[in-house]
Amino acid sequence: MKKLNLLTQILIAFVAAIILGAIFGPRIEVVQPLGDFFIRLIRFIIVPLILATLVVGVAGTGNIKKLGRMGGKTVAYYLATSAIAITIGLGIGFAFQPGAGVDIPAEAVGEEPAVQETSVVETLLNIIPTNPFQSMVEGNILQIIFFALFLGVAISLVGEKAQPVYRFFEAFSEVMYRITGIVIRLAPIGVFGLIAPVVGQYGVSVLLPLLKVILAVLVACLIHAGITYSIAVKTLGKMSPLQFFKGIAPAGLFAFSSASSAGTLPLTMKNTEENLGVSKRTSSFVLPLGATINMDGTAIYQGVAVLFIAQFYGIELTMTQLLLVVLTATLASIGTAGVPGAGMIMLTLVLTTIGLPLEGIALVAGIDRILDMFRTSVNVIGDAAGAVVVDRTEKNNEENLEEREPEIKLNA
Repeated sequence: MKKLNLLTQILIAFVAAIILGAIFGPRIEVVQPLGDFFIRLIRFIIVPLILATLVVGVAGTGNIKKLGRMGGKTVAYYLATSAIAITIGLGIGFAFQPGAGVDIPAEAVGEEPAVQETSVVETLLNIIPTNPFQSMVEGNILQIIFFALFLGVAISLVGEKAQPVYRFFEAFSEVMYRITGIVIRLAPIGVFGLIAPVVGQYGVSVLLPLLKVILAVLVACLIHAGITYSIAVKTLGKMSPLQFFKGIAPAGLFAFSSASSAGTLPLTMKNTEENLGVSKRTSSFVLPLGATINMDGTAIYQGVAVLFIAQFYGIELTMTQLLLVVLTATLASIGTAGVPGAGMIMLTLVLTTIGLPLEGIALVAGIDRILDMFRTSVNVIGDAAGAVVVDRTEKNNEENLEEREPEIKLNA
């Protein structure tokens, strides 16, 4: 098993859990502690991981005052498309109803969903912590995200004097990356301990909705890429969508096969500069930043997966909870892109925020490789769309300055 990669190990554990669960039936519940062990480890890393990675993700972009116009537009564009992406994911999740008809009670996995209906205004106000340390103790994810974002911005604004603080969080984040890597390596054990008892009690048919999950994520990715990116590059980037998709196709295909945004980055930069006409100045800033904070494909996956898990356990989500899904996935995307197992970590954050059973992670782990190929392609194509849009607006600003230059000299 040590010679096999992690994804293969998870797949083997997933299949073994199904087979042994079907053979032994309810008696397979003796392996349940393995699943509980993995879930406790996941909960153990959430708070320090999100705090460290978000602080570094924001502060690491450089001095905010120096980032100027391009940095603001890039971040705003990426966050907006991420919010749109998860909204599409939720919409497709409602349309496909991938987990409907199973209705396994949440109590069966030892988790009571914390459902509490509040107004939208109250929800937004509750994002601001009155005591950030209490928020970390209680595991209030949105308040932790708010504190981390503010801390990262403040470190950037202070500049050189705050570098010791930045270096602390940078080292802390590296430590958390390593701990997260260790925890994720135990995922096959957790998947086996979580899936086998479910199959043993409810039968193999309980996993059939996973096919609908794959189809739902695929459809949502195609809609987001075909509509959102087409409109963005056409209206804001002044480029034909056909030209855009043809130019970025090599990077998109490589991302699909490799399932690695970081590994695709050199090809993405080459395609955007040579095929799409994006300046090197823009691509060298926007694309690496996008590989860090832009996770549209992962956001789509979050939306579909959250609804699948809620429907699977027979939990009806409120409008407030759906809003929290959008907020959490959008904001958390800033810090988790570079984390090993980023999709699983982000899903954990979202499930924790709205009180859904973390055991639901094991349900989608077996098909995660397929979903990862879809979402990575969308992530890379989305980065390129952002580069086209930002480059066009930067060129417009330069043209306006050149036109105003004679007028400025005359006034002088």
